[in-house]
Amino acid sequence: MQDKLRILEDLNMLYIRQIALSLQGTDIQKKIDHEIRMREGACKLLAACTQRQQALEVAKSLLVCNGRILAYMAELQRMKEAQVMQRVARRPSEAGPAGGRLPCRGRVCVSDLRIPLMWKDTEYFKHKGDLHRCAVFCLLQLGAEIYDTEMVLVDRTLTDICFESPVLFSEAGPDFELKVELYSAGLEEDSALGSTPKKLASRLSSSLGRSSGRRARAALEGGGPGSPISNGGSSPWLLPAPSVPGPKFQLLACTTLHLAHVQDTFRTHDLVVADNEDGSFWLPLYGSVCCRLAAQPNCMVHQGMCGFLKVQGEQQSWARLFCLLRGPHLLCYWHPKEAEAQAEPALTIAVNKETRIRAVEKGPKDRLPSMSVTNRCGGQEVTHTLLAETRAETQRWMEAFGQHFFDMSQWRHCCDQLMRVERPSPRRPAALLAKQGSLYHEMALCGSVGPPSNCEGLLLQDNAVSAEIRALLSSYYSDR
Repeated sequence: MQDKLRILEDLNMLYIRQIALSLQGTDIQKKIDHEIRMREGACKLLAACTQRQQALEVAKSLLVCNGRILAYMAELQRMKEAQVMQRVARRPSEAGPAGGRLPCRGRVCVSDLRIPLMWKDTEYFKHKGDLHRCAVFCLLQLGAEIYDTEMVLVDRTLTDICFESPVLFSEAGPDFELKVELYSAGLEEDSALGSTPKKLASRLSSSLGRSSGRRARAALEGGGPGSPISNGGSSPWLLPAPSVPGPKFQLLACTTLHLAHVQDTFRTHDLVVADNEDGSFWLPLYGSVCCRLAAQPNCMVHQGMCGFLKVQGEQQSWARLFCLLRGPHLLCYWHPKEAEAQAEPALTIAVNKETRIRAVEKGPKDRLPSMSVTNRCGGQEVTHTLLAETRAETQRWMEAFGQHFFDMSQWRHCCDQLMRVERPSPRRPAALLAKQGSLYHEMALCGSVGPPSNCEGLLLQDNAVSAEIRALLSSYYSDR
């Protein structure tokens, strides 16, 4: 069975590589190659791990790699479809809305992610029952972009699962679907026993007696149910689970956020929680997730058009100004250097959803058309007249205004005011999980190898494997 699973994995990877090679020279092909190499390395490291923290981190990275490969495959499919559509001559009746315009992209940021827990009174206040621990993390996907949060150790002493680091998506459209998935792996005593080193197994066999010791050592070293934590792979990804032992992360809860959920404040959203309460990965979730979801369309931060215009205000006098269309304003400066220095503009004209702009043809044929910009201020209409230097410039300005209004209509309330988007800090390999508090985990069998401070309970250090895992994870985080 294991050989069949390995063959299936190899065939899947070969198929994915062949599809990626059909679009050589694209960035997506390089990303797929990178994730496939990361996946192969993670599978090898997962089989060599002797420490629970190492195995958890590698299993987490493996799950993220699978998700990214499938996301890139979906992106490849969309690129293939776009290539086919370009070869087919489209009829005028098939043209999209607004003359085939596409809305601008934008950045979407999730920060202050918190998931409340609902422990029983006897568990939280009276500390009764078994001490149930899980390692959890969140996987966030928007299109082909997939990011993971840090891993958190959860037990009944916590009331919320908190992920402090913000997650930023830089290529979102107004129709985005942001999937938030919470994964959990149970940290049970038998799971830790599965990765106990052979040195400990030998000590246990000699201290328990000849017959009992043989049975204990066989249970610790064998491949039965007491062997290292299985990676059965109930993950939603379509790639087969790697045929190596390791921690098993299960999907605990999920939700999907859209543009309507964006608000520049801390909000609560509903979670779809798994019903499997008997699993070791299960946690008593309250059924909601709290976070700040902010969006920053490119039309709010990038200039849409710039150039010199003659501007006529309420005083009916003309002034030649350098104008810059950005966000909900047309910023007018005396000189381009003032715009580069982000100085105070000489005039600011509102360009928002309520603004009306139209081209005005008047006078003889050699007269250039002007542009009328009308806003309502204090119950009265205020009109500014703009005059470009050439007819072609006027056309370009009208196209820029049309695209700007289309972008604002698609991004809706995100264009009312500029939202603050946080930049994520550089990712670092996670610190070791806290000691588990039981007598088993607090035992130290260091012998004469080194001082007690160099040991981590029964999870003995394997310096060669630890260095390789640190190098893999360091490369993994630095490439993100």
